[in-house]
Amino acid sequence: MSNNRQRADTVFVGGKVFTATGPAPVDAAVAIGGGRILAVADEAAVRSFADADTEVVDLAGGLLVPGFQDAHVHPAVAGVQMLGCDLGEERSIEGYLAVVAAYAGEHPEAAWIRGGGWSMDVFPGGTPTRAMLDAVVPDRPVMLTNRDGHGAWVNTRALELAGVDRTTPDPVDGRIERDADGHPAGTLQEGAMELVARHVPIATPDEAHAGLLAAQEHLFSLGVTSWQDAMIGAFPGNPDNYGVYLRAAREGSLRARVVGALWWDRERGLEQIPELEERRRTGQVGRFNATSIKIMQDGIAENFTAGLLEPYLDGCGCATANSGLSFVEPELLAEAVTRLDRSGFQVHFHALGDRAVREVLDALAAARAANGANDNRHHLAHLQIVHPDDIGRFASLGAAANIQALWAAHEPQMDELTIPFLGPERAALQYPFGDLQRAGARLVAGSDWSVSSPNPMWGIHVAVNRAVPDEAPNASGTFEPLAPFFPEQALTLSQALTAYTAGSAWANHLDEVTGTVEAGKYADLVVLDRDPFAHPSAEIAETRVLRTYLDGELVFAAKD
Repeated sequence: MSNNRQRADTVFVGGKVFTATGPAPVDAAVAIGGGRILAVADEAAVRSFADADTEVVDLAGGLLVPGFQDAHVHPAVAGVQMLGCDLGEERSIEGYLAVVAAYAGEHPEAAWIRGGGWSMDVFPGGTPTRAMLDAVVPDRPVMLTNRDGHGAWVNTRALELAGVDRTTPDPVDGRIERDADGHPAGTLQEGAMELVARHVPIATPDEAHAGLLAAQEHLFSLGVTSWQDAMIGAFPGNPDNYGVYLRAAREGSLRARVVGALWWDRERGLEQIPELEERRRTGQVGRFNATSIKIMQDGIAENFTAGLLEPYLDGCGCATANSGLSFVEPELLAEAVTRLDRSGFQVHFHALGDRAVREVLDALAAARAANGANDNRHHLAHLQIVHPDDIGRFASLGAAANIQALWAAHEPQMDELTIPFLGPERAALQYPFGDLQRAGARLVAGSDWSVSSPNPMWGIHVAVNRAVPDEAPNASGTFEPLAPFFPEQALTLSQALTAYTAGSAWANHLDEVTGTVEAGKYADLVVLDRDPFAHPSAEIAETRVLRTYLDGELVFAAKD
């Protein structure tokens, strides 16, 4: 080896490399050293960086890819759920109740039974009842958030302790599901969750810290090396995870690169901006950077709170009086976004319905008119329904489309709780990834875990096939294949992989140092057990992560 050539700590040979700088994998080997990528070249050139102490990793026909980056995820919340009463692995009422009963029996000291992960489509009408929980835990309060975080299942004791009864009015930003006689039925939607959540003991700092680290290990096992936490702050049933991240960052246990999106309190106005600016100032520690703002503009379609341009339909297909919610009044939204943009914040929006998407794009247009173009890199997450007139506005406004591709498929929550209440014309506008790509929008990708699986290869599979993988059972627990969901909106494998790597790196302002496999960048790399480009698209989800590297250090290795 030349004296002036840096020695490689590790070289990768015997496979292909998806660099995320082009449309297809390349025949190359890779050398890394000192935490950086030293070379992407032919095997002979790469081996010239090696000496007797260099580890040689044989890809054995597999694929080396950049570390995945999840642009919309909630690891601190998901980790606490993993360590609590976690319903995420079940898909039946009986299964849920068995988990709750077992957890309550194993934790007799718990004053409240806390947890979540249930799926709406398991229950008739999407609304579980307090009587179900009363049958297994009659003596202690129970509060379980659903998998999307927009609703909660509570038992009678929880309602009693919170003083919620038939005389309690619905909050302006939520709904209490009720029995025929007006008594709370056991499901609380959106802001109504807070009626009970304010009485629930939140996770302790140590529990929240343990949850974050457990979530980090899980994400490493799936090849995720960086992420954007889409909700940094205090919210129903959870501690303020700002301090949780700062603790982990200061002590060095936070190893991933993380951008934090500070929560915009929709019950307040512009007066909170100085507080958010101060949080940004003190929230840049180690590998954590609280430089984004999260604004939730609407709810979700399944509980009829996503903001729509036209009203929802009822069970008979007739228009109702409900068009969903706008959590931030559009005029205030435009002023807030303009102020935040001027302050240098990135704004990360929850915008699910077509009206919410338009309101957000209008706010971004107002900000650009007032402030001019900049590099703040605002992005809209979820994008379930986008009106065709708004597709081209993403590129013209420089706003990224943050996709949660795993949702773009037929499954019970879609077919039973969404499409009938949208109607066929509006249903066909859902998750228009292909149209956004063709219109020049920058695509970034995330999972919204714990709402859905954080496995990038499952999300990529659905982005390409517009159908859930066989390995991912639908919400009824079956594996029966369903027809592709508006397949004209499918992405290519290259486009989907790029969204989950270079795209999300751009959203996280990490694109100059991560997101692609190029010399000089950080050695955040993932070894896949196969080259999915060389297999049928129906097999993408079968791809497994064998190794995950962060700064060239092995942080996950699959067991043989």
